[in-house]
Amino acid sequence: MDLRISSATAPLQGAGLARRAMAAPQNDASEVGFSSALKGALQSVSAAQNRSSDLQKEVQMENPAVSLEETMVAMQKAQIGFQATLHVRNRMVQAYTDIMNMQV
Repeated sequence: MDLRISSATAPLQGAGLARRAMAAPQNDASEVGFSSALKGALQSVSAAQNRSSDLQKEVQMENPAVSLEETMVAMQKAQIGFQATLHVRNRMVQAYTDIMNMQV
């Protein structure tokens, strides 16, 4: 399985999936739900973290094909993606708590 990031906005692809899922007409053949959009977002964040880790290891082994700049950018992308994921998780937990505390 290839886990490389193909573009500069790869960690944010999950957000695009979520927007398309909300805007897409309900079609049985191409239905994209919240869970699949969330799964895609988590996979892209994980891929960014894996790539960052791999680049860090290559820089530590002094691989001339890997630049320090590329590694630092990959690390920042992974960090931003993780922070965004953490904020989404916190919002979901807060929404769940609010719903569970509602009086019926």
